[in-house]
Amino acid sequence: MRKLVMSVAAAAVLASGGAAFAAVKHTTGTVKTYDGTAMSLVLDNGSTFTLPKTFKNPGLKAGEKVRVSWDISGKHKIAKAVRIVK
Repeated sequence: MRKLVMSVAAAAVLASGGAAFAAVKHTTGTVKTYDGTAMSLVLDNGSTFTLPKTFKNPGLKAGEKVRVSWDISGKHKIAKAVRIVK
């Protein structure tokens, strides 16, 4: 019984480790380009993000400082949220 409990506990720890890699990341930078038609955002550091179809533009324009919360889907960075920062 003890071996079974330890095996289940070890499996739970290993399974939860993969969830840590799926955490949303954050990047702060200055908007280089924003294209509402192509749903893309490029920062001055070269980071490129794909915006979701449900994205509501908070007033993005070149030179605006933003914080982007994002995750990776395949080889693309998908923005979850974009917030203008002061």
